[in-house]
Amino acid sequence: MTNRTEPLTLGLVAGLGVGAGILYYRSLVTAHLAAGLTPHIVMIHADVRKVVQLANARETRELADYLAGLLGHLADAGAEVATIPAFTPQVCAEELAAIAPLPLIGLMEAIVAEIERRRLRRVAVFGGRVTMETGLFGKLQNVAEVAALRPEEIDQVCAIYGKIVENERATDEERETLRALAHTLIEREGADAILLAGTDLSFVFGPENTDFPYLDGARVHIDAIMRAVAPQQ
Repeated sequence: MTNRTEPLTLGLVAGLGVGAGILYYRSLVTAHLAAGLTPHIVMIHADVRKVVQLANARETRELADYLAGLLGHLADAGAEVATIPAFTPQVCAEELAAIAPLPLIGLMEAIVAEIERRRLRRVAVFGGRVTMETGLFGKLQNVAEVAALRPEEIDQVCAIYGKIVENERATDEERETLRALAHTLIEREGADAILLAGTDLSFVFGPENTDFPYLDGARVHIDAIMRAVAPQQ
């Protein structure tokens, strides 16, 4: 393994937001080419309605079984490692890890490692409802405090995020609303950064248009995937 010259074949569970799958695919291809590598990627399309329904109902074992079945198809197609580029399915991360037929490059683990690296003490979470209300399913509790949003603020973020996922873009008004709330949370709650815990938020906020401290969960995950699949130098 240490002497490989080609990247590992990555299995990507797409379909959990078409825009998110495109973001990951495009970013991973770009990163491979920048490193002088040819991407080895196989993909499968998940039923996002089924995933969201099971996640919202906290049917974590059934969700893990469904995702493990998709990972099995990726393994049959030649994948050596795999990842799930979405936040909502992480509600079953522990159950899935126990039955997954492939090694997984974890989204939550990548975010926790980056929070530790940046020494963030307190973060506010923007994303889907299940992700926000659970503070990334409790994964942050050992590394950082999660700043509390008021119920109406959670409703506001969730409504905007749902529209962004549906339209694969944000209007200027939606972007400004989230930006203003980010500044409010930093000032009112003492947040060190806003954790963008929704893959589609990567379409909205980037270095060129963001004036508040943030951590882009999807981008952090993509970097972790590249470290895992690229040949070791």
